[in-house]
Amino acid sequence: MKELGGVNGLTRRDFLRSGLVFGVGAQALSAGYAAVPDVFARAVLAAKEAKVQNDRILVMIQLGGGNDGLQTVIPIGDGAYRDLRPQLSAAAAKAQPISKDIALHENLRGIKKLYDAGKVAIVQGVGYPKPSFSHFDSIRVWETGDPERRQQNGWLGKAIEKNYDSAGHPLVGCACGTTNVPGALRDLQATLTVIDDQKTFSFQGGQNVENVMGTLYTGTPGIYGALFDSAMATVRDTVAQLRTSAAKYTPKGGYSDKVNLVYSSKNQLAAALQLAAELIVTGTGVKIIHVTLGGFDTHYTELNRHDALMSYLDSAVSAFHDDLTAYGMADRVLVATWSEFGRRPKENASGGTDHGTASPVIVIGDPVKGGLYGETPALAKLDQLGNLSFGVDFRAVYQEILSSHLGVDGKEILGQSFDRVPFVKAPAG
Repeated sequence: MKELGGVNGLTRRDFLRSGLVFGVGAQALSAGYAAVPDVFARAVLAAKEAKVQNDRILVMIQLGGGNDGLQTVIPIGDGAYRDLRPQLSAAAAKAQPISKDIALHENLRGIKKLYDAGKVAIVQGVGYPKPSFSHFDSIRVWETGDPERRQQNGWLGKAIEKNYDSAGHPLVGCACGTTNVPGALRDLQATLTVIDDQKTFSFQGGQNVENVMGTLYTGTPGIYGALFDSAMATVRDTVAQLRTSAAKYTPKGGYSDKVNLVYSSKNQLAAALQLAAELIVTGTGVKIIHVTLGGFDTHYTELNRHDALMSYLDSAVSAFHDDLTAYGMADRVLVATWSEFGRRPKENASGGTDHGTASPVIVIGDPVKGGLYGETPALAKLDQLGNLSFGVDFRAVYQEILSSHLGVDGKEILGQSFDRVPFVKAPAG
């Protein structure tokens, strides 16, 4: 058997016996770390592993399309709301007050119950400087945590790369209910797993393809053959882990995807959160999960569409929290929503709203110090374009999630520090 050149004369069999760091990325590969047997690689990564010493988990829910914050957290005490929204303001009559000026949408009954229990924080007026009204551009800003549009890697991907040994644990960062890597998780140095459905999580093409892939590089000497074999072994192990998890897990929440929604094929949030719960309660080592609910680009006939989306969001999140509570793990998990932008305060002629700016972020879970944060947007003081001015930089929300919940260095991920928004009740040490 040929030796692997430049790696202390270790043979390919030595690599396969010891195990390799899988997916550490181009930078580590050029430095030689990707070809180091596992026992040595873990010594190299020891400092990284030592940074995080807690069992906390984050679930980010993307409300794709631009959620209308004024129809979600409704300013019932502001007379301008009815003036600006003669049709949409009908939602105020049945909304659930949480203060004399603010109410939650009537269909967020489960989230309102959690709010009353002190387990929901609503951060109002969240946005960023010089906002973009482009879906693509604004999503990139939120995903990278960079309003200057200079960064390519996602803020969650960067957090994984800098703080977790995802190379040896490919389930550390997961996107559930999708076939694509969300931009927030993307980082060349982080190993990620994308799971649309754990029942079909396998090699595309089935067992025949797996067999062919497994034998394709059998005779390839050197580092690339070893790395390919390691990648294949990691995939097989991950598939096996998920099958084991599925066999061990019985949902204890009332998940349902039987909801009549626009773009319903893209809105299987309940199934994605049920999969997230499975990963959490069966001990896979998952730390960061991303899921998506689409359909929020409500330019026309918004009232009924947004009502349905709120109902579905509420039922899925409530079932997820019930599931975690029944398994005794709700105290570890924080859920936060995000959307690329809010909607314009003034409704349009089609009974909808166009792309706007600031919007609330809702943070849910037992680790949360509940209540209202930030100032209620003033509808009488709109900017020159008729949009809300933001009061809380979205990166301040990220900072609290990173530093106080996950216990990682928020400044290292975001590049600077922000005034704290203290919605985590017991910051990580």
